[in-house]
Amino acid sequence: MTTTATTVQQATPASPGAGGVGLRLRGLRRSFGATTALDGLDLDIAPGELVALLGPSGCGKTTALRIIAGFETADTGELLIGDEDVTAVPANRRDIGMVFQSYSLFPTMTAAENVAYGLRVRKVSKAERAARAEELLELVGLPGREKHYPHQLSGGQQQRVALARALAIRPRMLLLDEPLSALDAKVRLQLREEIRRLQLELGITTVFVTHDQEEALSMADRVAVMKDGRLEQCAAPNELYERPTTPFVAEFVGTMNRLPGVVRDGGTVEVLGRRLPVHGECPGTGRTVEVLLRPEGLKVRTGTDADGEAATVRVATFLGSTTRLLLTTDSGAEAKADLPSWEADALTPGARCTLTPHEKPVLVEEAA
Repeated sequence: MTTTATTVQQATPASPGAGGVGLRLRGLRRSFGATTALDGLDLDIAPGELVALLGPSGCGKTTALRIIAGFETADTGELLIGDEDVTAVPANRRDIGMVFQSYSLFPTMTAAENVAYGLRVRKVSKAERAARAEELLELVGLPGREKHYPHQLSGGQQQRVALARALAIRPRMLLLDEPLSALDAKVRLQLREEIRRLQLELGITTVFVTHDQEEALSMADRVAVMKDGRLEQCAAPNELYERPTTPFVAEFVGTMNRLPGVVRDGGTVEVLGRRLPVHGECPGTGRTVEVLLRPEGLKVRTGTDADGEAATVRVATFLGSTTRLLLTTDSGAEAKADLPSWEADALTPGARCTLTPHEKPVLVEEAA
């Protein structure tokens, strides 16, 4: 379904970051019977920023989006758009455009008529509606499709029409609820690039809900990772990937190894024959822990030696420029390691090797 909840705003498209409005969520709580969907959500979004809400099913991201849109009401908490408290303001007065996963275009209306529908409801003149529809269809890459009906358009083209319809009324904020999940991989890639280009060109503040980490990391200025109705971490994609603050974020965003280690003095942990500084909470000295290491955070050398831990290659998967190795250490731990493919030629299944970590701070979690 695609819908809009706005009043007409006569501003012209802005340069990047210039036309957006800030958004603040303060202590939002929402329960459905015994189920807590949001448990005190706090989040600030800057004007013109694209923030992705990322998390597993049931984490509360769609509930948060629907509260922002005005389709759900928080049990407690505040919602501010710019300096305006809109907590009790109905959806049709929030000046927000929204695009859902399913396009829900009117089948008996042309693309132009679908785009112009919100303007027609607002009594905008026919000539102005037609001009705006033509402008938006060109903006989303569909010039010349004004008279096409939905059944004459591909899924990707229909979602472009849905996006144009949300933008036609010049909303001050755009909300996207998994708008690409019904499309095939190639079209998803094209449209996520197109959405990001449009968002930057228009400077419109955008909240994007997705369960796809690749979409979130490739499109967003910042990614807000949610779990059980709470915000785990909100950061730029590279920071979220390189410096996660909790084990949940570390494992949810990207691939992560869990390798056995022992906490040593000075806030360090011994793993794979090396001592590494611990990032974040560190259990007491001598505690057995699991050390979280990315596949690219491991070095693999052919042959075995004392500087690291001996291991055996079980599987080598060629991924183009990178090869992923599945290894088993002599102590019985399993690990994934990503290497440039040219370095992995000799590391075929059965090969003996030495595994060591890169010298970087790591997260640890006490072993169960």
